[in-house]
Amino acid sequence: MNAVSGATRGPARVSGGEDTTFPRLLRRNARRHGRDVAMREKSLGIWRSLTWAEVEAKTRAMALGLRVFGIGEDDVVGLIGDNRPEWVMGEVAAHALGARSLGLYRDVLEEEVEYLLSFAGVTAIIAEDEEQVDKLLGVADSVPSLRRIIYCDPRGMRKYADPRLLAMDDLIRAGEAAESREPAAWDTLVDATDGERVAILCTTSGTTSRPKLAMLSGRALIRHVETYLGADPKGPMDEYVSVLPLPWIMEQIYVLGFGMVARMRVSFVEEPETMMADFREIGPSFVLFAPRVWETLAADVRAQVMDASPFKRWAFEAGMRWGLAAQGRGGRSWLADVLLFRALRDRLGFTRLTSAATGGAALGPDTFRFFQAMGVPLRQLYGQTELLGAYTIHRGADVNFDTVGVPFEGVDLRIHEPDQNGVGEIVTRHANMFDGYHGVEDVPDLRDGWLHTGDAGYFDKAGHLVVIDRIKDIATTSRGERFSPQFIENKLKFSPYVAEAVVLGDGKPHLAALICIRFPIVSKWAERKRISFTTYTDLSAKPQVLDLLRSEVEKVNATLPPPQRIRDFVLLYKELDADDEELTRTRKVRRGIINEKYGTIISAIYAGEASIPVDTTIAFQDGTKQRIRTTLTVIGATKAVA
Repeated sequence: MNAVSGATRGPARVSGGEDTTFPRLLRRNARRHGRDVAMREKSLGIWRSLTWAEVEAKTRAMALGLRVFGIGEDDVVGLIGDNRPEWVMGEVAAHALGARSLGLYRDVLEEEVEYLLSFAGVTAIIAEDEEQVDKLLGVADSVPSLRRIIYCDPRGMRKYADPRLLAMDDLIRAGEAAESREPAAWDTLVDATDGERVAILCTTSGTTSRPKLAMLSGRALIRHVETYLGADPKGPMDEYVSVLPLPWIMEQIYVLGFGMVARMRVSFVEEPETMMADFREIGPSFVLFAPRVWETLAADVRAQVMDASPFKRWAFEAGMRWGLAAQGRGGRSWLADVLLFRALRDRLGFTRLTSAATGGAALGPDTFRFFQAMGVPLRQLYGQTELLGAYTIHRGADVNFDTVGVPFEGVDLRIHEPDQNGVGEIVTRHANMFDGYHGVEDVPDLRDGWLHTGDAGYFDKAGHLVVIDRIKDIATTSRGERFSPQFIENKLKFSPYVAEAVVLGDGKPHLAALICIRFPIVSKWAERKRISFTTYTDLSAKPQVLDLLRSEVEKVNATLPPPQRIRDFVLLYKELDADDEELTRTRKVRRGIINEKYGTIISAIYAGEASIPVDTTIAFQDGTKQRIRTTLTVIGATKAVA
């Protein structure tokens, strides 16, 4: 049994022993640093700052207002919409009442909304706007516990007359009136908060079934944040832009945890569409992006180079070549920095970065090297919702893109039942874990205090953890050759033309793949080549696009051992979508769904069919449907195993 543990000394207590709830932390920050900026939000093109005193005042009014409308201890308060200051304040307000908070992804469909609200027993929910209210009213009658739907944006709300609706402004006015009648009410509530109580119901990724709700106490989250800060320090001068969904555990750790414990300033973009422009205006010192965001940024950069002048294309290729060569030697190329990377970092808003991270899924080594060569201090994280998010990280300059670093102090990590190569299941424990799942009696993956993650991995010679793939996803061909689909998929997604890929081959004689084109970039390429097309489906079936993607697959095959090369692939007629249950809300592939939904196509590939007729219907988020009739071409990659 292999094991690695953090140092035995305890983590530094950043927040102070008595501050084990977020309402207490907020009150402390408002009293000691009331005039300091806590958050910023961009609205109508203007950045608006909120001080700690202002955040506490609004949170206080929200908490007292919720109490006026009957919300209290052990209730569940939901939140849905884009990342906004009101979301954070709503969470802390719920905790001040002894209630639990539950975040829902903004693009969640009505069926999943109904399930989560009913299963959690949500009594009130804070919704951003009319779009989310429509969704909630569509399921409200099926959720008997739901008493209040509180909306923040009043635009378009006049047409509704549902008695459960309540404007945020009215909630705050009710809270302010309650405070005038009982000035000590807020302090009484905050003093009564208990860090051992469950404060947050956090959805798990749900790669195989409906998401579970991990129960997280305030104390556990705050103490884990303090441990994290020991490995990657942050403070009041650090800037963070919140762009990843707030229901995700890592965004909770950074926005709520780092924000409250370390007083890291958090900024909220105006719209998802303005994310990168707003990001560049702030110039954060720290950033966390999911792998898909890093992949998209790398693809966008390379796509923009396609439209550049011959000199700029040369400068990009030369700069990348010099930068990657220097990065491979453990250094930086000053010439590449002057020629390319300094301007590129400025364009992306990375000029002031002192720390950058990726987590939630594996990031391909090619993408990792791309940003490291650029001078982005990118590091890998690894963790699970049940373990309060990340618990490993690269330390300082000890960065190896094949690993996820070393555990935080106080974290015990071992490899369960390793094979002759040291590969086995990753199991972990630490003092600040979840309190089980809401509505579930037994947690079979929790044994003797150790969480069995279901991930396969091993420790390298430097003591770094290497994560291979989900144990259930590690595949073996009918010839007995083992491979990791995720590893090959990440190499494919480094191509600017590939948005998503699913590698097949478990129990089959060779590997194949389902590939989704990255439509914005492939469409730009097609326009430059004067290739006419109408839709995603039409473009993905063009012979020139098939040839383009064949060359990309062959490039990847050239880097792989023969048994792991892709022999055949098809370009799917649509993008994989979380709304179709093909991906989780954090963009992880649900392989069981893919194998079932595209089983006919997969069978045809392995039957040696040259073309596959498709006649199907796809549904859009607005409820409309479209019939698709097309023929998929099975493409053979020449640099594949014979």
